[in-house]
Amino acid sequence: MDKLVIRGGKKLKGTVIISGSKNAALPILAATLLTDDTCVLKNVPYLSDINTMIKLLRELGKDVSMIADIVTVKGGDKNKFRAPYELVSTMRGSICVLGPLLGRRKKAEVSFPGGCIIGPRPIDLHLKGLKELGVDLKIKGGYIIADGKKLKGNRIYLGGHFGSSVLATANVLMAAVITKGTTVIESTACEPEVADLVNFLRSMGADIEGVGSPRLVITGVNKLYGCTHSLIPDRIEAGTYMMAAAITKGDVFLKDAIYDHLLAPIDKLRESGLSIERAKDGIYVKYAKRLKPVYATTLPYPGFPTDLQAQMMALMSVTDGISVITEKIYPERFIHISELNRMGAEIMLEGPNAIVKGVKHLSGAPVMASDLRASAALILAGLVAEGATEVSRIYHLDRGYERLEEKLQAIGASVKRVKE
Repeated sequence: MDKLVIRGGKKLKGTVIISGSKNAALPILAATLLTDDTCVLKNVPYLSDINTMIKLLRELGKDVSMIADIVTVKGGDKNKFRAPYELVSTMRGSICVLGPLLGRRKKAEVSFPGGCIIGPRPIDLHLKGLKELGVDLKIKGGYIIADGKKLKGNRIYLGGHFGSSVLATANVLMAAVITKGTTVIESTACEPEVADLVNFLRSMGADIEGVGSPRLVITGVNKLYGCTHSLIPDRIEAGTYMMAAAITKGDVFLKDAIYDHLLAPIDKLRESGLSIERAKDGIYVKYAKRLKPVYATTLPYPGFPTDLQAQMMALMSVTDGISVITEKIYPERFIHISELNRMGAEIMLEGPNAIVKGVKHLSGAPVMASDLRASAALILAGLVAEGATEVSRIYHLDRGYERLEEKLQAIGASVKRVKE
């Protein structure tokens, strides 16, 4: 396995090109199952999760190639409808093949996804929505066995205990686009990644109204066609580099980042004192004055993203004063706290609230990443820590950040990848 070795104390300065969105790419790749025509996807990041989805599409009969950031998907085999445990167990996003398999091939056998280190993430909303479209579902041998021969449009409410679900919205949406009748989905996820999926499906010939809103209206069509589509930039990657600039007191231009996709984190970072300016082709981020502590609560979009909670905690750990970060999406997503505290942070957990007392210095230490975003938080802490920080288990990082160490090196960070 690889690890990253970081020597802190370098101010970041320069330009970072933001890659395509991983969380948009996965359901859009799954949506290519809805047609046998050729689909060309541009601005696709090279990540281990993308490679897993490509393997899964091949397992399901698709011909897939990736050259640079362009993925071409064509063909189809209606006799293949089983998503095996060996692939689905490595990436939770694999569950989003369930909807398009049912919509196009009318049956699916998809391995039931397991739990996650950041806490349980049930798929009850996926199953509820598909059942209300007329899908016959059962769980057998660890697989979701689904029959979609009786699919029909319906009115569906998809709200859950912690709000809407991006992948549940994607699954129900993809099952409905070539299903007879009209489907109305209430309390859909409003994330930009869902809007990107809707725009891709529209380019394929789907009839969908309400993009970007919590209510989608889908009128089923007989057939979808191939198309060419460019993915949106990754807002979580952009937010991570914003905080990297802040924690190192740097000056960074985030090329291709979309300002309107980051309004909540921008609001909190400005409240803390960071200078952030919109540009035609990106976002300027500059440390201008001593930062102040903040209160931040994670919420479904357009609220503060849970995927930036750990990074914000790393930043607040070296911001003078008391910050409170509340996690309302995944209440158990705090495993990174113990590792940050090993570096000298002073963070106390009280239920869903992390109380962060800013310290003057962090100290480099060997730390272990527990999940994708915890990896990013530990790297941010390492960028400002005294001495060397070694972050192990960075295979988590490779799931969601394209060439992170190379991008950081290009703007002045001392970071290198080595074999453990």
